[in-house]
Amino acid sequence: MYRTPLIAAVVATGLAAGALAHGGATGIVKERMDAMDAMGDAVKSVTPMMSGAAPYDAETLRAAARTFREHSGEAMTTLFPEGSGGKPSEAKETIWSDWEDFAALAEQLGRYAEGLEAAADNGLAGSAGTGAMMGGGGMMGGDGTTGGGAMMGGGAMMSAEHIAEMPADAAFAMTAQVCSSCHERFRTKAN
Repeated sequence: MYRTPLIAAVVATGLAAGALAHGGATGIVKERMDAMDAMGDAVKSVTPMMSGAAPYDAETLRAAARTFREHSGEAMTTLFPEGSGGKPSEAKETIWSDWEDFAALAEQLGRYAEGLEAAADNGLAGSAGTGAMMGGGGMMGGDGTTGGGAMMGGGAMMSAEHIAEMPADAAFAMTAQVCSSCHERFRTKAN
């Protein structure tokens, strides 16, 4: 299976890009880059388990979820005061022009991470993988572009309690989708 080398390549590329992106960062920009690095490290610590390349460990997943929660909500939004864009920051100006959406994603990350922490004891869904279990490429009906997916009937975001009932890999995929949605909308792509 080619998953392990691919994951290793992605992780190595991400670490190298992160090191370059931090060049010259100080103050609040450095603080937020460090917070994003901590969350990135949390993702990297559980990705091998989610792909089957490492044995599943619920405590490692709970620790990752706690890291996401620690850096979500107001803890995240306070790291983005208006006027703190520009190099070396990777923040797009749309953070400040679409502040309500950005803040909603920061809150959603905390809610999903809370559910992920509780879902850690549920174990993995099995060899079918989260994509097959969840109905294809989307996150339970979300398009991944306007709020991180995972909408319930009536347009309400899923609660931590709903996510806590999922298999751990599905809960992780939903939490990671919030990160991806935020990066897609509010972070410049590395060259």
